[in-house]
Amino acid sequence: MFLRRLAIVLLIVVAVVTGLCLWWWITRRRARAELRSVVAEAGPMIPTRHRQMLLSILDLEHITVNDIMIPRQDIASINVDDNWEDILDQLRQTPHTRLPCYAGELDNLIGIVHMKRVAQELARDTLTRERLIELAKAREPYFVPEGTALTVQLNQFQRNRRRMAFVVDEYGDIQGFVTLEDILEEIVGEFTTDFSATMPEIHPQDDGSFFIDGTALIRDVNRALGWHLPTEGPRTLNGLILEHLEFIPETNLCIRLGDYLFETLQIKDNMINNVKIQVLGD
Repeated sequence: MFLRRLAIVLLIVVAVVTGLCLWWWITRRRARAELRSVVAEAGPMIPTRHRQMLLSILDLEHITVNDIMIPRQDIASINVDDNWEDILDQLRQTPHTRLPCYAGELDNLIGIVHMKRVAQELARDTLTRERLIELAKAREPYFVPEGTALTVQLNQFQRNRRRMAFVVDEYGDIQGFVTLEDILEEIVGEFTTDFSATMPEIHPQDDGSFFIDGTALIRDVNRALGWHLPTEGPRTLNGLILEHLEFIPETNLCIRLGDYLFETLQIKDNMINNVKIQVLGD
């Protein structure tokens, strides 16, 4: 009898807690939706640019680090096992202020090297492979789990005084790289209006179409060109096309997705490497 009563009490407690959590969740979503509606309809009371930034801030919790991260294969980094002259060339030519260093494989991270320190060593002609490794070890890599919301990651960057992080999956394997600048661009937009400077994957054509690498992130393409390709689902153009086709094409083809005409230009290694996209008129 006692156990039955205890079970009933526990069920009542669980039901009450669940109900309160559901009420809080609904209220929170409703309040956020109402706030979004107020901002969107503010009109001339809030300048358009500021209104867009406010809406972007409200959207941050629905965007994860996976949506904006640099994919693993595109991470600019130094393999300390490479030929030393090749490493020096890479260090001298990199446009980045910080570079991850690893040994052999990217998952064997050593640390992050700051180019200011590298420049000082180069100027004194004291930079060696051992010294580069020592500089990299001075700044340990920072890891975050995939699926982390940008609102959470923004707070984590501030709390940990970090500007960049490696995104890892449940097995600890590196999937990508995200920076504070990436999150800020989600709020204020690109820091440059010249997409050719930030997205070398996009190549405008004389007829108004664009040649774009299949590995380009859909969100980046939308932001650079002002497009509205679907972002729910695949992250890359290759993934978007393959999801629509439901098979890997053996020859080039054309498909229409909404207001956009896709023409594959190169298919290799089970991937659509290049695609031509034309915005269709009414």
